Amino acid sequence: MRAAFGTIAAHPWKRPAENGQSKGDPLASPSELSAFLAGAERRAFKQAVFAVRNEETALDIVQDAMLKLAEKYGDKPAAEFPMLFQRILQNTIRDYYRRQKVRSLWGTLLGALGSGRNGEDDDYDPLETLRVEPRSEHEQPPAEQLERKQLIEIIEQEVSKLPRRQREAFLMRYWEELDVAETAKLMGCSEGSVKTHCSRATHALASALRKKGVTL
Repeated sequence: MRAAFGTIAAHPWKRPAENGQSKGDPLASPSELSAFLAGAERRAFKQAVFAVRNEETALDIVQDAMLKLAEKYGDKPAAEFPMLFQRILQNTIRDYYRRQKVRSLWGTLLGALGSGRNGEDDDYDPLETLRVEPRSEHEQPPAEQLERKQLIEIIEQEVSKLPRRQREAFLMRYWEELDVAETAKLMGCSEGSVKTHCSRATHALASALRKKGVTL
C-alpha cells in the first residue's frame, strides 16, 4: 500500500511550470494547494471507498488523483481546485473499473481460446460470443491475484509484438471496447478484416502463452 493517509496533502509541493497562464490570474501558492488537498483528502477517501468497496484501493485512487492535481494543475487559481479535483477523482475511479473489467476479459479470453477453436477460422472473433462477469480482484485469493497479475503482464508484452494491424484491431476491440463496425471505420477496413485481425491476434497470443508454459 502507498503512503499513510494524510501524507500526500502534507507534501511540500513545487509549482509546475506555467503554461501560458495570464498574469492577471491569481495563481495558487504551494501552501494553498497543500491546504486544499488536506481538506479534500478525507472526503475524497470516503467517496472512493463507497465507489470501489475497498479501503486500500480507495486510498490508492485518492492519492493518484491528488498527485495528478498537483502535477498537472498546481499552477491554476485555487478557486478551480474543487472542480478539477472532482473531475480527476471520478476519472481515476472509472479508470480503475475499466482496468478491472479489461483484465478480467483478457484472462478469460485467453482461457476460452485454449479450450475453443483451433485457430483455422479467420472470421472467428471470440468477443462476439464471450461473456465475462466483472469480478473484483479483492474477491480472489492472494495467490490467484498474483497469478492473474503475472498473466496480464505477459499478455501486454506479447501484444506489443503483434503485427501493427492485428495489434490495432485487438486493442480497439478488447481495450477500447469498440464494436466491429466502429473498429472497421477507424481502421479503414471491412468488418471481416477486423474479425480476421482479431482472430489471428488472439490465437497468436494464446500460442505465445503456451510457449511460455502458461496453461490455458
